[in-house]
Amino acid sequence: MNIVLTVLEIVAPVFLLAAIGFFWVRMGFEYRVEFVTRLAMTLSVPCLIFTSLMRTEIEPQALTTLSLAALAAYGAVTVLCLALVSLGGLDRRTYLAPLIFGNTGNMGLPLALFAFGETGLGYAVVVFAVMAIFSFTAGIWMVSGDGSPLKVIKEPLVGATVLGGVFLWQGWHTPRFLTNTLELAGQMAIPIMLITLGVAVARLRPSHVPLSLWLSLAKVVLCIAAAWIVGRLFGLAPEPFAVLVLQISTPVAVTSYLLAEKYGADADAVAGLVVVSTLLSVATIPLTLAFLI
Repeated sequence: MNIVLTVLEIVAPVFLLAAIGFFWVRMGFEYRVEFVTRLAMTLSVPCLIFTSLMRTEIEPQALTTLSLAALAAYGAVTVLCLALVSLGGLDRRTYLAPLIFGNTGNMGLPLALFAFGETGLGYAVVVFAVMAIFSFTAGIWMVSGDGSPLKVIKEPLVGATVLGGVFLWQGWHTPRFLTNTLELAGQMAIPIMLITLGVAVARLRPSHVPLSLWLSLAKVVLCIAAAWIVGRLFGLAPEPFAVLVLQISTPVAVTSYLLAEKYGADADAVAGLVVVSTLLSVATIPLTLAFLI
């Protein structure tokens, strides 16, 4: 009974905030996703990443190990998902990237924070940063056939990750007034991202729902298996191991739909994956946490 209550305490805030965004749109209120997303990805998320890394008490060596484990896990997931898409005769431009890249920002960061506190958030930020770099390069190439490594350099969250890592490594801290300002900006990130997730799900018009259900189930199984095996091979401690599995197995990200729309893939099919995998996560995430806690 205690484990059930613990899991509910972790997942309830995530889904309740997403539900606020969902019903906000359903009630006819305005919500400018493009503006809010740009605000989050340009300001609040980089501030959250930087301050989380700067203030974390995790050993730099442990973060390095987790970074390599995350890179290996995404490599394993890529191979498995490529095999799944090829065996199913599915369009790679449409299905491959969404199956690989989960919602490690909107959903993964708050789940890690609520489950494991500030230390867990620090670990989750590392996995999120690895995913972001991979998705801005290989991910865009998968969808469009043309991904530029230079695009990564222009992303504020990548710069925030590098700078935060330097501050962590050197033991530096910004002046208190600046830290307070950055922390306030970063505190916007999690509620904004969750509410925006609910808004996006409410506005998407999914198609190919039966196929989306089977692919979403396959994604969860493959991602958990890959992260679990890689985490054991790298000898991760219980907390970073749990965060790695949780982050890698998050549902399909809304950004996958935006990329499909932008580069001419089947956006409606990706919308189906986003909606179905997000709804499915209401059951899969609590079950995953129950095994990890």
